[in-house]
Parts: sequence; C-alpha cells; structure tokens
Amino acid sequence: MNINPDLLEKVQKENDEFRGLYKEHITLKQKVEEFNKMKIITPEQEIEKKKHQKQKLSLKDRMERILHEYESSAN
Repeated sequence: MNINPDLLEKVQKENDEFRGLYKEHITLKQKVEEFNKMKIITPEQEIEKKKHQKQKLSLKDRMERILHEYESSAN
C-alpha cells in the first residue's frame, strides 16, 4: 500500500487506536528483526517469531483499514 505521508501524520495525531497499533507494530517489527539476526534459532524461538509476524500482519491490516476510512472521508 502506498501511504500518503500527510495522511499518515494526520491519522497518527487524531486517532488514538491507530497510534497504539502503530507503536505495537514497530515493537513487533523490532522483535522479528532480532530473531532474523540470530544465526541459530530454537524451535520455541521460531514459534515466537511466527506469532509476532502474524500479530504484526494483523496490526498492519487494521491500520490500513483505518487509513482507508480516513481517505474515504477526505474525498
């Protein structure tokens, strides 16, 4: 999805839910990146990594719906 930076800034300022989702998404992204940096990963860590990836995708989907709602209301 190509996000207008002005729209993103507006939604972050105005929408508490979006702001929380965005922060959580960044946190999960960092956790996944840490797992990706590991040379050896245990089965438990792999499960945790996959869990984080699924949560991150779910958050992204919700953020995109919120952005779309803002875009629709602006037009």
